[in-house]
Amino acid sequence: MAVAYTLLVLFLAVFVAGFILLVMGAINFHFSNAEIPPGVNQPVKLRIIHIILISRAVVGRILENIGICSQVSFVRYLQGRKTLGADPKLFIKDLCFEKVPVRIYQPKVPSASQWRGVMFFHGGGWVSGSLETHEKLCRSIARESESVVVSVGYRLAPEHKYPAAYEDCLNATIHFMKNIEHYGVDPARIIICGDSAGGNLAAAVSQTLAGRSDLPRLRAQILIYPGLQALDFNLPSYQQNRGVPLLFRERAAFFALQYLNGDALHMQEVLEGSHIPPDMRLKYGKWVSPDNIPEKFKVRGYKPHKPHEFKAEVYETVKRLCEPDPCPLLAEDAVIHQLPESFILTCEYDVLRDDGLLYKKRLEDNGVRVTWYHLEDGFHGIISSFNSDWLSFSSGKRGLDNIV
Repeated sequence: MAVAYTLLVLFLAVFVAGFILLVMGAINFHFSNAEIPPGVNQPVKLRIIHIILISRAVVGRILENIGICSQVSFVRYLQGRKTLGADPKLFIKDLCFEKVPVRIYQPKVPSASQWRGVMFFHGGGWVSGSLETHEKLCRSIARESESVVVSVGYRLAPEHKYPAAYEDCLNATIHFMKNIEHYGVDPARIIICGDSAGGNLAAAVSQTLAGRSDLPRLRAQILIYPGLQALDFNLPSYQQNRGVPLLFRERAAFFALQYLNGDALHMQEVLEGSHIPPDMRLKYGKWVSPDNIPEKFKVRGYKPHKPHEFKAEVYETVKRLCEPDPCPLLAEDAVIHQLPESFILTCEYDVLRDDGLLYKKRLEDNGVRVTWYHLEDGFHGIISSFNSDWLSFSSGKRGLDNIV
C-alpha cells in the first residue's frame, strides 16, 4: 500500500512538473514573438497582461488536447467568473430581447427629461467576451453619461457562425427601439456602441438601420477600435503592429474566419491576400487601400504588399467576407451617407487602427460628421483596462472619458 501511494505521488509530481514545463515553454514561445513598442506607457503592465492571457490560452489548449474541455470553453469560464455586487447609482436587470440575453443599466438619479439609450456590443473576436467581461465598462458609461445602457449577450463563434452575432445584436436593438417607452429613453437619442468585434457589429447594425423608416433614427454610433474589413491584412497598421499585444495580426485573421466559418482554415491565404478576386480587389480598392491612410501613419515602417496569386477555391470558402454585414467598410455610398453622427476611437499600436482610419475617411467623404479620437500610446483592448486596479492604464481612462 505504501509503495502504491509513493508511486502515485511520484506520478502526480512528474505530471505536474511536466505540465508546468509545457506551459512555461509555450508561454516563452509566444512571449518571445511579442513586441512592446517604446511608445506604450507602462510597458511592464502590458507584458504582465500579455503573460496572463497567454497562460490562460496555453492551459486551455493543453486541457483541450487531453480531452478535458475545449480551449475556448476554458477561456470563457475564466472570463465569466468575476461578478460585481449591486451598484449604488444604477438599477441593473437581466432580461431577454427576442431570446437574446441583455443586461440593462439604468441610472437611479431622477432625470428631468428622458434618458439617452446606448446599445452596447462587447468585443472578444466574436469568440469570447460576455456581459460579465464588459460589466465595469457598461456601468461606467451608464453612470458617467447618465444613460440607459443595454449590453447584449450575443451568440459566439465557432459554435454560432455568422450571421448569428449580427442577427442577435440587430434583433435586440430593434426590440429596444420598438419598446423604448418602457425604459424612459428618448427615441431621438439612441446610440449604438461597441468595441473591437463589438465595434464591427455596431457598424453593421447602424448600416442596416440607416434606411429603416419604421424605426427611430439613430442619434449616433460609437466605434471603439473596430475591425471593419477582412480584405487586406497588410495595411500599414497590420505590418507595424503585427506582434503587439493584445491582438496579433494572425489572431485578427483567425477571429474573422472563426466568425465566418467556425474554423480558421485558409488563414495563411487570407493573410497573404490570395482570397480576393482581382476584379473585386479593384472594386474595393478605392475604399480599402493604404493610399487612403495619412502618410504620418506610415513613418514607423510600411512596405507596399502585392497580394499572392488568387486562389478561387479559397475564395469560395470565404466569399461572404466581401459582404458589408461582416465587413462594414465595404458598404455602398448610398448606405454610408445615411449613417448618423459617428465617434471613432483608434489606437496607434493596434492592427485594427487603419480600419478605423479608412472608415473615418469614408464617412467624411459621404458627409457624415465624425469625431475621431486617437490614443497615441494606446493598444488594442486598452479601454477595458480603465478600471483594472493595478493593471489599469491612464490612456484607457482618457479614452473612456472621451467616449462618455
